[in-house]
Amino acid sequence: MESNQKTVLDVITQYLADLKTKNKRTELQQHLVRFSQWIGQERLVNDIQPSEIAGYGEKVMMSGPTSVERLQNVRKFLVYAYKNEIIEQNLAQHLRIRRNKNSPKNKSGDSVKSFELTKDGHKKLVGELEKLKAERAPIADEIKRAAADKDVRENAPLEAAREQLGHIESRIRQIESTLGSAVVIDTKKRRKTIGIGTKVFLKELNSGKRLEFSVVSSMETSSLEGKISDVSPVGSALMKKTAGQEIEVQTPKGAVSYKIMKILS
Repeated sequence: MESNQKTVLDVITQYLADLKTKNKRTELQQHLVRFSQWIGQERLVNDIQPSEIAGYGEKVMMSGPTSVERLQNVRKFLVYAYKNEIIEQNLAQHLRIRRNKNSPKNKSGDSVKSFELTKDGHKKLVGELEKLKAERAPIADEIKRAAADKDVRENAPLEAAREQLGHIESRIRQIESTLGSAVVIDTKKRRKTIGIGTKVFLKELNSGKRLEFSVVSSMETSSLEGKISDVSPVGSALMKKTAGQEIEVQTPKGAVSYKIMKILS
C-alpha cells in the first residue's frame, strides 16, 4: 500500500508494530485509538489538516490531568509518520502541549488552556459552525435512505455520506473546542512585540525580497489571505520579537534569515 493511501488506523497499527519497547503498550494504544476515533480512523492520513491537529490538542488540554501524556504519545506518533515519509508535512509541530499553573479552571477543576483568536477569526469560526450544523441533519437523512438498501457491502452512496458526516462531526467538535477556550484579542491595541493578530513586514536578507503577512492562530491560517500560523516555522520564530530584530528559520533548503522591518497591530 502506498504511503499516501494509508488510513489513520493503518499507520497506527504500523507504528505500534515498529515500537522497540513494549512498556505501557496498552496505554499508548488507548491514547492513539482515541485520537483516531476523533480524527477519523478510515481517513487517509495525508488528508489530515494542521488545524485539525491543533484543534485536537486544544480539546485534550481541557480533558484532565492525563492530557499532557496523551498529547505526547500522539506527537511521537505524528513524528514517526513524518520521519518515515508516510505524511507529507510535520503535523507534530501543530500539537501544542503546555503546562500552565495559572490557567483558568473548568467545572471539574482541571486547567484549561486559553486559545487566542482575532475578532475576525472568531466570527468566521462561529459562522462555519452554524453552517456545518445546518448541513448535518440532511446528510444524516441521506445515510438513512442509503442504508435502506439491503446490499450495503458496495453501497457507495452510503459510504460517501458516512465519510462526509464524519468529517463534519470532527470539524464541529474541533470548532466547539476552540471557541470554548478562545480568548478574543484586541488587534487595535498597539504592541511593541509580535503576537497573534500582528501584521509583519519582513525583508529576506539574502535576496532582498520583501514580505508581509499577519501572524494568526493555527485555526485562522490562510495562505491566500496572507495569514501564517504562530506555530509555523516563520510564525514561531517571530513571536515576541520587535521591529529591527533578525530571525533565522530552518527550511528544507537550508537556513533563511529575515529582518523585521515593521510591525502593526
